[in-house]
Amino acid sequence: MIEENVKKLLEEVGENPFGEKVTLVAAVKTQTVEDINRAIAAGITDIGDNHVQEFRDKYDGITGDPRRHFIGHLQTNKVKYLIGRTYLYQSVDRMELAEELSKRSERAGVTSDCLIQINIGNEETKGGFEYDDGPEAYKKISALPALKVKGLMAMLPFTDDEGVLRPLAKKMRKLYDELREIDGNIQHLSMGMSGDWRLCVECGSNMVRLGTSIFGPRRYN
Repeated sequence: MIEENVKKLLEEVGENPFGEKVTLVAAVKTQTVEDINRAIAAGITDIGDNHVQEFRDKYDGITGDPRRHFIGHLQTNKVKYLIGRTYLYQSVDRMELAEELSKRSERAGVTSDCLIQINIGNEETKGGFEYDDGPEAYKKISALPALKVKGLMAMLPFTDDEGVLRPLAKKMRKLYDELREIDGNIQHLSMGMSGDWRLCVECGSNMVRLGTSIFGPRRYN
């Protein structure tokens, strides 16, 4: 099933309407090392972890050298376990985290790439900068040493109402385009999960984070 899902998704994600290749990041929360490696063998090049402990526990068992993303809420006291081992920190949702990433990266002699998380739905249950604060957050974070802003990340509200979702997704693309005009390093708009990724790609997302679409319903221990 995993192999079939990966093949189908890689064929389907393709490009967005802006002519940009869409990167498929496999969200591997709660998945076994065996199933993750099956997805990689089937063609997955990027995997995303939500929890630092899982990232550490499974790190040495992952084969195929995929690019490792961190896509979950990240506590500052756990940043040290990820430095130098993470391709892209997608969930930089507050200045405190950006400053810790910068400090730890500089100390380790590496430059860390990150995305700024925007709370596009103004939801109390989600982290991230408010939409209107996005440009100022970009200025502050991009000024930090050893940290490079590569784009934006967002999670749309959990609803099937396209009348709600589509305008929000388009707003994210607008902010992404505005930042890209002033910074050539901006290249990722990570937006879209298993329930809404098609709509997000239609609105300009060029990176999606899919878990259940690849692995099936999530199994919690």
